Amino acid sequence: MSRPITLFTGQWADLPFTEVCRLAAEWGYDGLEIACSGDHFEVDRALAEPDYVAGRRKLLAEHGLGAWAISNHLVGQAVCDDPIDHRHQAILPARIWGDGEPEGVRQRAAAELADTARAAAKFGVDTVVGFTGSKIWKYVAMFPPVAAGVIEDGYTDFAQRWNPILDVFDAEGVRFAHEVHPSEIAYDYWTTQRTLAAVEHRPAFGLNWDPSHFVWQDLDPVGFILDFADRIYHVDCKDTKKRFDGRNGRLGSHLPWADARRGWDFVSTGHGDVDWEAAFRALSAIGYAGPISVEWEDAGMDRLRGAAEAVRYLREVLFEPPEAAFDSVFRTDK
Repeated sequence: MSRPITLFTGQWADLPFTEVCRLAAEWGYDGLEIACSGDHFEVDRALAEPDYVAGRRKLLAEHGLGAWAISNHLVGQAVCDDPIDHRHQAILPARIWGDGEPEGVRQRAAAELADTARAAAKFGVDTVVGFTGSKIWKYVAMFPPVAAGVIEDGYTDFAQRWNPILDVFDAEGVRFAHEVHPSEIAYDYWTTQRTLAAVEHRPAFGLNWDPSHFVWQDLDPVGFILDFADRIYHVDCKDTKKRFDGRNGRLGSHLPWADARRGWDFVSTGHGDVDWEAAFRALSAIGYAGPISVEWEDAGMDRLRGAAEAVRYLREVLFEPPEAAFDSVFRTDK
């Protein structure tokens, strides 16, 4: 089973796509998880311009790189979010933000996610990674408390907005891999269960496994792989280090990343609290053969050094599983 190592380009959107391709190839990556940010992959151009997709593929080929997924986290965030405000204006394309009227933003974001499925199919990949947003994340602290019906309405709202999007994913033969993450409709074990149930476990909706968000919530990222074996559609590698000392809090105290007063921080792969060997053994057990994508967010290390270090580390620990691993009851292609 060959699992390519890719670099997620979302944290590199300030650089031209050609430069990111050059860097990733020099560092030894097999390919890219291409973000719909900057000039890396533009959904509207992919659908409107006959040569755009071929041009992206040509750039990748020139650098010996592949692509197995594209990502549209920023637009996906606006599909369900409430409130829609200045934070979204800062991350959305102007044509999605429009006049900023919240429901209009949500509807344009939903249309863009449907178009992302069409663009992915045209590009020749079968997975789109991203966020969903959430109408009820604002209630996570639960004080003042809200009625159970308010939370239930959040899942109903998610299903009503995402089922039409997923209809397009089905039609295009593409899957959506939701990144389970604080601020999303699914951010831990129980919310993931509830989210999958809200869309009736339809195959078009699966999960992007990123262990960092589990570690700082004190959840078991390896157990999550096994519990949701048939839904792991993509894998992002990002490590986390907890720093709880009696002052540092799990919620981060509104402090920037890399501030020593935080209770946790993203750190370079292999330097944190994620048990990568156990994670890769679990991925082998479920038969996951897709890309292992580095998502570089260590604010305390220069990214040019860190991204190169990450791929070297993964080359050392990402062993090929024995054939016997494919006999596992968790195998997803049975």
